[in-house]
Amino acid sequence: MIRSVPQSSLAGAPPTSARAAAPVILVGAGPGDPDLLTVRAARAIAAADVILVDDLVDDRVLELARADARIVHVGKRGGRASTSQAFIERLLVHEGRSGRRVIRLKGGDPFVFGRGGEEMDALHRAGLEIEVIPGITAGIAAPTAAGIPVTDRRHAPGVAFVTGHTQPDGAGPDWDALARSGLTLVIYMGLAHCAEITGALQSAGLAGSTPAAVIQSACTPQQRFHLTTLAALAADIARLGYAAPAILVVGDVVQVAQAWNVDAGVPVDRAVAI
Repeated sequence: MIRSVPQSSLAGAPPTSARAAAPVILVGAGPGDPDLLTVRAARAIAAADVILVDDLVDDRVLELARADARIVHVGKRGGRASTSQAFIERLLVHEGRSGRRVIRLKGGDPFVFGRGGEEMDALHRAGLEIEVIPGITAGIAAPTAAGIPVTDRRHAPGVAFVTGHTQPDGAGPDWDALARSGLTLVIYMGLAHCAEITGALQSAGLAGSTPAAVIQSACTPQQRFHLTTLAALAADIARLGYAAPAILVVGDVVQVAQAWNVDAGVPVDRAVAI
């Protein structure tokens, strides 16, 4: 559990007696299927008075909430109308000071491309107590759903989780270094820039024949995945109509899934019932 020390000097901070008796909880909702929630997360959802929920949280997870719980949707999705991060943080602090049991429900894990660190800082600054409940991140769940082990000593010495979404200042992953690393690359938010990413990796020396995969809507009834090569990945995504949310995987570990699918006589582009 992460707790902050109350700071009476904080501007706008309420008296100690008005502070929430329970900590504000950042909860990882996992990749979709509510059966993949931790027991602790399920208990927190069931006990909450107020739930600030991300757009990527599966509706089935919200069925665990009490009928009288107030559910506030504060979604953030690339390319769509989204709630600003500054507003989310202000709302989180406001609700945290109310005395109600408040959770921030986030898809995957709060600290893996979930801005959980930013929200934790905002709560710390407000003098509020905080608890963080981890969740299964899509970077692990999505490859697993496609039969891809992100680490396998026969194929890679490790795995790198990276974002495919370039920051406004142009900063992004060092694709040259990643291409040389020999690591499995698990790329979040990379669909829109897939052609640029695969081009950068190949320009850095990663072979176009390197196995690659795209997994869409992992661990939901809409799940589907496609196994291909680095060189063909962007074109295949466009041809087959893959859309966000999706995870990209690049590396020799994809061969493990590909060999299994070929041996089983299953097409390498498939939907999986959940």
